[in-house]
Amino acid sequence: MSDEFVGVRVDGGTAPFQVVQQDTSGMGRMAFRGRWRHAENRGAVQLRLVREADGAVVSPATNWQAAREQDGTAWAHTFDRVPAGGLYRLETRLMLDPNGAEWSPHGNTVHHLGVGDLWIIAGQSNAAGYGRGPTFDPPELGVHILKNDETWDIAAHPLNDTTRSSHPNLEQANPSHSPYLRFAKDLHAALGYPIALVQTALGGSPLSAWNPEENPDAPLYKNLMHCVTLAGGRVRGMVWYQGESDCGPQLAPTYEHRFEQFIRRLRRDLDAPTLPVIVAQLNRYTGQQDLDGERGWSIIREAQRRAVALGHVAVVPTLDLPISDLIHTSSDGNLLLGLRKARAALAVAYGRPVDWQAPEVTTGQLMDGGNAIELSFTGVSNRLAFLGPGEKDFVVEDAAGFVPIKAASCPGRDRVRLELAHPAVRPVSVHGAFGAFPPATLRDAETNEPMLGFYGLEVTE
Repeated sequence: MSDEFVGVRVDGGTAPFQVVQQDTSGMGRMAFRGRWRHAENRGAVQLRLVREADGAVVSPATNWQAAREQDGTAWAHTFDRVPAGGLYRLETRLMLDPNGAEWSPHGNTVHHLGVGDLWIIAGQSNAAGYGRGPTFDPPELGVHILKNDETWDIAAHPLNDTTRSSHPNLEQANPSHSPYLRFAKDLHAALGYPIALVQTALGGSPLSAWNPEENPDAPLYKNLMHCVTLAGGRVRGMVWYQGESDCGPQLAPTYEHRFEQFIRRLRRDLDAPTLPVIVAQLNRYTGQQDLDGERGWSIIREAQRRAVALGHVAVVPTLDLPISDLIHTSSDGNLLLGLRKARAALAVAYGRPVDWQAPEVTTGQLMDGGNAIELSFTGVSNRLAFLGPGEKDFVVEDAAGFVPIKAASCPGRDRVRLELAHPAVRPVSVHGAFGAFPPATLRDAETNEPMLGFYGLEVTE
C-alpha cells in the first residue's frame, strides 16, 4: 500500500462491470476485500451499495455497515442479499467519528455492478460471430461480458475479442458481428435487470472439442467450465450454435447422441439439471457437396430439431437469414437471430407468454394412391404460406429413390400438400430443407418464421 494512501482500498472481489448471477429468490452475493491505512492506526472499514443512477441505497441490507472481517489493516466483507438489478456502486470509508461519518477518510469505489442473469455463448464461428457488414447494434450499460482476457466490461462487438487472451478459443481470423449482443439487449429490456455473457465459442470447433464424454481432453469444455468458475460458478442458460464441422458422413449420424452427452454432462457439472439451452438450427452453406454431404447437413438439422426431447431446450430456425460469405450469417441476419433466440429464452427459460415457435412438421400421410403427401405442422401462429413455388422446399424418397415433386400448396392453415410426379412406393420419407444450401420459402404468414428443417420423416398411409 502506498505510504501516501489514507483510507480504504479495494483490492479484489466483485469487479467493475461484473454481473452476479441471481438465485431463485432474486438475490445475488457480492464479496470484496482490501486494506486500509490511517496515520493513527485507528478506524473501522465501512461499506455500502448504492444505485449508480441516483446514489440511493440499494436496500436496507446494503446500507453503511462495518466490514465483517478486519484483521489488522486487512478487511473483507460480503453482501449476501443484493436484489436483482443495477447498475450499483460500492462505496467505502474509514469510520473514525460516528458523529461526523460523512467526513470520514475516503475509500475506493467499484462501479457498474449488477445482479441479474449470465448466459454462456458456446459453439463455433456463427456463435463466435463472423457476420460482416455494418449494422446498428451498439453496446449498452447493463449488458456486460466476461471477456477472453478474464476481465469484465460492457459487451461490444466483437464479443469473441482475442485481445490479451490466453484461452483455447483464440480465433485465427478477426471475428466480427455476433447475434448475442442483440440477444442480451432484448433480455435486458424485457426483464429489467442486467444480463451478462460468458463467451467461450471458437470458429471451426467440432462437437468433440465440447463433449468430454467422447473426448476426455475436450479443451473448449474445460475452458467453458473455467470461465463459468471465474464468473461465479452459476449461470442462467446457454446459447448454442454449432454443427457445421460435424456434417460429414462419419460424424453426422452420431451427432444427436453426442450432443445429448454434452448437454447432460454440462448440466451435471454445473449442478443445473434444467439448464436452458437455446439452439440455432444450421443455416446454409454454399460450398460444393456430394449426396452424402447434403445428407449430413440435413441429419444435423434433424438432430438439432430433436434436441427438445432433452427438456428445457428451444430450437430456432436460421434458413431464411442472409449470409455474408459461404457459411456465416451476416450482421443483419444476426440481429434477427438474436431476436429469435431472446424470444425463445423468454418463453423456455422465463416462462413468459411469448409467441416464438417456428412451424415444425409433425406427421406425413400418403394420399391419392401414393400420388400426393400431406404434411401437418405445429407451431403455426397464423397460417402457412409459400413465398414462391414451394416444391423445392421438400425432397421425397421411396423404395426406388427420389420422387420428383410437381407442386406444393397449403390446403389448410397448418398443412402442406405435395403433388408427386408418380406414385410413391413404400417405405416413403420426406425431408424438409434438404442439403447444405436448401431453398426455404415456407413461412408462417403472420410471423414470417420459416419452418425448421427436418430429415427422414416417415410417411404413413
